[in-house]
Amino acid sequence: MNTSRFSWTVFGAGCLCMAAVAGARAEAPAGGAVPPKAVQSFLKTRCLDCHEGPKADGGLDIAALRFDPEDPQGDARWTRIIERVEAGEMPPPEDAKIADSVRRSFVKAAGTWLRQAIQDRDETFGRVRARRLSPREVERSLHALLGIDIPLAKLVPVEGRPGGFTTVAQRQTMSHHHLERHLAMVDAGLDEAFRRAFSPPDAYAKDFDAKGISRIDPKVRCREPELLDGRAVVWSNGTTYYGRLPATTAPADGWYRFRLKVSALNPPETGGVWTTVHTGPCVSNAPLLEYVTSFEAMPTPREIEFEAWLPRREMLEIRPGDVTLKRASFADGQVGAGEGTPQNVPGIAMERLTMERFHRGPGDDGVRRLLFGDVRFEPKDGGGFRARPKMPAADVERLVRDFGRRAFRRPVEAVDLDPIVSLAKSVLDAGGTFDAALRAGYRAILCSPRFIYLAEGPGRLDDHAIAARLSYFLTGAPPDADLVTLADAGKLHDSATLTAQADRLLGIGGGDRKATRRFIEDFSAEWLDLDQIDFTEPDRKLFRDFDAIVQRSMLGETHAFLEEMLRENRSVSWLASADVTYLNSRLARFYGIPDVAGDELRRVKLPAGTHRGGVLSQGAILKVTANGNNTSPVIRGSWVSERLFGLPAHPPPSGVPAIEPDIRGAKTIREQLAQHRADSACASCHRLFDPIGFALENFDPSGKWRTQYIAIVDGKHTKGQKIDAADVLANGRKFSGFDDFRALAAGEADLLTEAVAGQMLAYGTGATLSYADRKAVKEIAAAARNGHGLKSVVHAVVTHPTFLSK
Repeated sequence: MNTSRFSWTVFGAGCLCMAAVAGARAEAPAGGAVPPKAVQSFLKTRCLDCHEGPKADGGLDIAALRFDPEDPQGDARWTRIIERVEAGEMPPPEDAKIADSVRRSFVKAAGTWLRQAIQDRDETFGRVRARRLSPREVERSLHALLGIDIPLAKLVPVEGRPGGFTTVAQRQTMSHHHLERHLAMVDAGLDEAFRRAFSPPDAYAKDFDAKGISRIDPKVRCREPELLDGRAVVWSNGTTYYGRLPATTAPADGWYRFRLKVSALNPPETGGVWTTVHTGPCVSNAPLLEYVTSFEAMPTPREIEFEAWLPRREMLEIRPGDVTLKRASFADGQVGAGEGTPQNVPGIAMERLTMERFHRGPGDDGVRRLLFGDVRFEPKDGGGFRARPKMPAADVERLVRDFGRRAFRRPVEAVDLDPIVSLAKSVLDAGGTFDAALRAGYRAILCSPRFIYLAEGPGRLDDHAIAARLSYFLTGAPPDADLVTLADAGKLHDSATLTAQADRLLGIGGGDRKATRRFIEDFSAEWLDLDQIDFTEPDRKLFRDFDAIVQRSMLGETHAFLEEMLRENRSVSWLASADVTYLNSRLARFYGIPDVAGDELRRVKLPAGTHRGGVLSQGAILKVTANGNNTSPVIRGSWVSERLFGLPAHPPPSGVPAIEPDIRGAKTIREQLAQHRADSACASCHRLFDPIGFALENFDPSGKWRTQYIAIVDGKHTKGQKIDAADVLANGRKFSGFDDFRALAAGEADLLTEAVAGQMLAYGTGATLSYADRKAVKEIAAAARNGHGLKSVVHAVVTHPTFLSK
């Protein structure tokens, strides 16, 4: 398609009615940057009739507008004004006809002025203001510094991401409560590290036969497995916590590795018995369970291995989890031995289960080296260890300074650590132990702003700042030894070195595939809202074959698909349309795709007519863009515009009511939205992203393909009106349905590349994109234009001057 970007830009340009351009009235600060006379003249003659004074339309007093470097909304106001003039939506066409040459002249003059004003501000203050580590990054930093593996991020309240990503500095807050919770994370991490350094190894291993995991008294009706023919059996049933295994109750918080020998009983014609594993207290006063994994038990016994974090006193629940299976009926919420067999329902039979505690990351010796360096340790009577420093005060100073260098991610002047060294030594002077002195010093370092915040000065980053930015972008963790060495040698401004290090950190080129998956999971969680997949649950009455197995498989499908795109440098066009995806037997059955066997996600060539291929047709995306009961073309359309096309859809004006689907089926959502598209105040928005949303209407809230809506007639669910997914894009391109639309979208490789580049740049630098960043985004996309590969986009991002500057 040889259309200009403007043809697609109208997806986002003018998404606001004028009432929403400015939000509240902009107060002009004294000394604010004044736009050039040509811009002022255009606004005065074309806009002031409606937008001047305290009663200006939409609260936008153009006469008072300046460029205020301290106003984070100022960029957005001017950007939207420029976009709306460029799109021909302001002034309203019915009020004034403006020659194209006049319009272009204004856009050029205003754009040049705004771009320069932003660049001047950024040269003084930097694009990124006080970017602190996110809870995930703090957790991984503590893991790397202390050698521990315990979950810590959950100790901090979940942060919203109004800036799109939790890494965006502009939207990050730091309150007393946040500091308190950060301290809780630090203390928990130090407690664990020092415990492991001084305690005996965390050895725990159990080997259970079937009897060991079955109910103790076969005569008692309960929710544990029954012993049947020498195997622990759990039948398909909806009873809460049925399949709980008290024998697996954790003696202490920790990671545990399990090996389970299991087979299927009475498997369905569709294959094996899909089974879920959850953890939790499994009692009525603690109802929530954590998903661990799922697998397909087959008639022939097989061994399943999985790992789970188990808090003390929590246990496993293992049971058939496929909601499409025939279920047994048990009275009073309890299950008696022998009650399931005559009902001839599917079940699972467990023969043996082993349970072993382990640690992710370094062993105890590794933890001691990270905390105590070369200080000698010796066994202590009664178990455990004690430190034997030769020169306690000197060793404390040396170790605190070394820890500060690692925690602050750069060389540190001695004077900067002197107060912390003095604090640690004061503990010794007061009669405290060597380890107490070290802990006091480490705690002070980990609560320092130099640990919590990334140290970046305005302008070009130094090599250590680049090392930190690159590492947190691609791994969510601090720089490793290789990056530190390169930073010390001043080699991280070399493009070839940066791309090589990016590949190494991502595990590309023979590296660790877990590293690739970690980046994909981190980035897509916020870019594609995949971290919201548990936020809603499709109505079980309407979507009866959706369950946790399907949901987790959908998530795995998207992760595996994006992982291939990155490792194999597939074109970003795959985001819109691809002829492959990743499926297991359960997800394939849910999608209606035949001939897929096994519980491992595997690469599948999609047959014609499946309407699948690309993230737009993947269940995880379709689920997070729906509310569980119905779909909205507005929500899906604006989501796709922003996340995949890089064209933000702004909030509607205040007072515009949301559209509620007509559950009686008398009107389709298209008929309801037609009222908005007929209203001139709303049409400029809805004509942009509604067509995209309609293209996806054949997918229901659970991600399944449908041809008709659901309607409620006389209280019963029935098939409603036929879905019409055809429409016309704002650039005049027609499409007949979803398959036609995604083909059009896949043809816009340049636009997709710019969108992904922009998302990565915001995520990696910690600053939302400004009007001045558009040039950088285009340059990054141009550098990846040969093939539009996803890995090429990463390379272009990490080597661009904007990424390498504050």
